[in-house]
Amino acid sequence: MNKKLKTLLEVMPEAIFTSGSDLRDHYTHIWKMQEGLDASLMITPENVDQLSVCLKILNDQDITTVVHGGRTNLVGGTETNSDCVVISLAKMNKIIELDPNSRTITVEAGTVLEHVHEAVAEENLIFPLSFGAKGSAQIGGILSTNAGGLRVLRYGMAKEQVLGLEVVLADGTILSNLRKIIKDNSGYDLKQLFMGSEGTLGIITKAVLKLREKPSSRVSALLGVNHYKHVIKLLKHFDSGMSGTLSGFELMWNNFYSTATSAPSLVKPPLSQAYKYYVLVEGLGSDYQRDLERLSGLLEQAMENEWIEDAVLAQSDSDLEWFWKIREDVHVAASQCQHDQHFDISIPIGKIGEEVDRILRDLSNHPKVEKVVAFGHVADGNIHFIVGKSEQNETIINEINDIIYQNLRELKGSVSAEHGIGVHKKAYLSISKSESEIALMKTLKRTLDPNNILNPGKIFDL
Repeated sequence: MNKKLKTLLEVMPEAIFTSGSDLRDHYTHIWKMQEGLDASLMITPENVDQLSVCLKILNDQDITTVVHGGRTNLVGGTETNSDCVVISLAKMNKIIELDPNSRTITVEAGTVLEHVHEAVAEENLIFPLSFGAKGSAQIGGILSTNAGGLRVLRYGMAKEQVLGLEVVLADGTILSNLRKIIKDNSGYDLKQLFMGSEGTLGIITKAVLKLREKPSSRVSALLGVNHYKHVIKLLKHFDSGMSGTLSGFELMWNNFYSTATSAPSLVKPPLSQAYKYYVLVEGLGSDYQRDLERLSGLLEQAMENEWIEDAVLAQSDSDLEWFWKIREDVHVAASQCQHDQHFDISIPIGKIGEEVDRILRDLSNHPKVEKVVAFGHVADGNIHFIVGKSEQNETIINEINDIIYQNLRELKGSVSAEHGIGVHKKAYLSISKSESEIALMKTLKRTLDPNNILNPGKIFDL
């Protein structure tokens, strides 16, 4: 490796290289110290030209590389080995331009999502993509995994928030299309190739993100529900009754809600812990009093229809923070498990209730499973599980995977709604993709990265 890297070390400034014990701090993960991270060298380019030169040399020398963003992924997407080089874009973190007229922000890939939120707020705009790891996740990683989050119902996935990209290909070629325009039908939409490709086709270095006007009101309510059929009725009820302002419809099973509102959590339960389901409804609008009255009226109608057992309406900003902290702070559940597995499957909305019941029942019968919590973005069919176990080995991991995934093919669901495939879900990719789809994905990989140097072994093996 050292001999192969000699050319690279000679032509690039020392400041962009990290090795030895200095690498260990980089491996701190939002959840815990990650396994499978033993690369001996990390490259931290300061601009796209440096990255381009690095990739050209790595490609010419046939040295594999793994791209690191905020390292908040949950599927082994940043796992490395001693034969590869890590590329971190942490130094490429500039906000290049904020244009309130075109309602866009152009940023480098190492920019942290929360910093984007803070910057656009000064112009009374929002970048609507948001999730629990917003303080760590970087834009490049967010786009390369096509992240989702809490407001997909209204604003869509990450790929729907992007107007332009700059990408460096495996051979060092810089592919730049940083246009701010919404309509562009001039041939293939190449940027879509790289969003969701988990860094296997190219490295995203800059992005033009689409912004929205900041809503002047936010209203929310927490509902206690005992029947899944009523959850579906409530989704349709609020979506039709809130005149296009419904921005969140989050579902928590009792096991999640009770865990998130009991010690060691400091959050108190706004509602009794006696219900099977808890629904968080959110609306972003333009007239607080009118929006609050409308939400209150919809709650009354739902109570009259006996779809809700109990409900509480947020009356202040502190109430909003209280309610949403319950849903966003999934670390509480993970911290109580010595060993854990995380899942983010997609299921057709009408099948979620019975399928999750089946999964929870089967998991409860597994001798090594100690705790399970379920929650998710039910309006887009995405359900998360955190499974806590007394032991961790490959057999147990596979047994739990089989319980979670066993009906997804028949249900036409997905093993990954928003986390990606990485290495942890490779064996299950065929549940969500046909043979011809996987073959085409491999053709694209071989075409853009013929030496297989970019994140090799992620998503599938060549």
